[in-house]
Amino acid sequence: LHIGCVVVSFASLLVTGTQAWRARGGPGASGGESVARYFRPGVNWPGRALYGVLVLGFVLVAMSRGAYDLKDAFVQVGLVLWIVGAGLAELLVWPTERVLQRLVAGTWEQSRSEARKIATRVAVWAWLTCAVILIAIVVMFQKP
Repeated sequence: LHIGCVVVSFASLLVTGTQAWRARGGPGASGGESVARYFRPGVNWPGRALYGVLVLGFVLVAMSRGAYDLKDAFVQVGLVLWIVGAGLAELLVWPTERVLQRLVAGTWEQSRSEARKIATRVAVWAWLTCAVILIAIVVMFQKP
């Protein structure tokens, strides 16, 4: 379940960034319909699997019977990186994504330059969050 949440949340953020980048082309661009479907108003629930990773990580440490501890450096570094990733998603990606959703659902064509700026922000923040998560994944697998 822990790894499943990692995969789902990482993939969701990666696709959010990719679709936001595609949204920069406007509704008439190739894939505009796909972008409009992806950015329908609503909560990005697959992205929220990010929180499941944290909770299930604590469960795994508790179930390890002392093999792993919260004092282990890789657990601490992974936890800090995951908190940074969740913070980026919660504070930057998802609020900006909601703005993009409203634009795509409403005035996408009329506010093309604003939509382009917002879409660029969503893409960059989503990909930056993916990079932080990827570093956390490497740390957790390598256990330095």
